[in-house]
Amino acid sequence: MLSELFPHAQPLHGFIGGILIGLAGAVMLLGAGRIAGVSGLAARTLGLASGAPRILAALFIAGLPIGALIMATALGGIEARFPPSYAVLAVAGLITGFGTRLGSGCTSGHGVCGLSRLSPRSIVATASFIASGMVTVALVNALGGGW
Repeated sequence: MLSELFPHAQPLHGFIGGILIGLAGAVMLLGAGRIAGVSGLAARTLGLASGAPRILAALFIAGLPIGALIMATALGGIEARFPPSYAVLAVAGLITGFGTRLGSGCTSGHGVCGLSRLSPRSIVATASFIASGMVTVALVNALGGGW
């Protein structure tokens, strides 16, 4: 049974969160005519890219931690575990940033917005994200480094 394999899973929370993420993507696309890709909006907020109006991008980016804070407060906190080293976290962030620029988008842009539009590029990108994540988790666990 899945509950034995994933004792801390919260499928209802995941389902509701997925609906809210999809709704946010739909509101952004239908209301502003823009893709809700976090990396692109973050780059626009910092003035590193063109695209959405800068204030729109900044408000969307600001809403991410504010929304998380509201939910953490409402649910009584969220447990988060990070790698045992800041160096590992920094290298992972750099690799993610490089991949985001190379792939012309991040998981939210390709995985949520691109897949819903049946974009071939997004299908390939999302399959790559998932496969890379599965391989990474398997390797980290095989090497005893799971955190």
